[in-house]
Amino acid sequence: MTEWDIKKLQILRTLRDRGTVTATAEALLMTPSAVSQQLTNLSKQLGVRLLEAHGRRVRLTDAAHLVLRHAEAVFAQLERADAELAGYLQGEAGEVRVGAFSTAVPALVVPAVLRLRAAHPGLEVRVREAEAAEAYELLSAGQVDLALSLAAHAPTARDPKFSRVPLLADPLDVALPAGHALAGAPGLRLADLSGERWIFGGSGPWSEITRAACEASGFVPEQAHSAAGWTAILAMVEAGMGIALVPRMAAAERASGVVMRVLEADQPRRHVVAAVRRGAESAPAVSRLLAALREVAALREVAARR
Repeated sequence: MTEWDIKKLQILRTLRDRGTVTATAEALLMTPSAVSQQLTNLSKQLGVRLLEAHGRRVRLTDAAHLVLRHAEAVFAQLERADAELAGYLQGEAGEVRVGAFSTAVPALVVPAVLRLRAAHPGLEVRVREAEAAEAYELLSAGQVDLALSLAAHAPTARDPKFSRVPLLADPLDVALPAGHALAGAPGLRLADLSGERWIFGGSGPWSEITRAACEASGFVPEQAHSAAGWTAILAMVEAGMGIALVPRMAAAERASGVVMRVLEADQPRRHVVAAVRRGAESAPAVSRLLAALREVAALREVAARR
């Protein structure tokens, strides 16, 4: 029977995800030569060629991709075994590590932690603020157990490494200066704001979300200023420098000179999801945190409909 070495398979999977031997070595805290040696040994053990030269780099062969398709099922089963063992050994105690984007921390993660603290005081949650790309790198590397991100920047449901859990659809409201001519206008729509100066990030998810929402309403927003943090964006809105779409999860940061208007006719939203390594969702700490996050998200959605 062919010998399957889990550690070497994990190195091969990391090479597939990171793209280069150097990046793989950095992710696994190994030297590039050690990575190459381990993969050479794996190729000999399996009796197939796993890598081929591609310019100055290497790429995985079709055989390597075949091996990894089967290995993903093994990794998922090992995660389930770890989850069951953790439940046996830890009971009500344990630790779960979370990577979450900035507005999700106060709006979702902190309320979920407070719920867990009351129900399971022996369960510890460690939080790390991270945007989607970093959060999924941390999740893949085993440095966090759960990642929160916008659905548009999460792995697809077909990704064999992760399980996705939808949490909520977060409404987007428009922030206007208190003295704006449309601050009190009834039935405000995005199209009514087509001639305004807009504030949003120069790139990244919020730029994409703002542009997509406005384009769905028939116009391309004129970007007057670029900022990524809600404190900076809302300060500029208050000063009359422009207007902005703001997720309701971030509305707590608004200044007194800013009016938040609900766009009932347009109803733009961003979708928030959680992701875990496939097979790990049954670990006691992870499943309890997921349940708490779902409860908090459900309460937010009920409040948003009022």
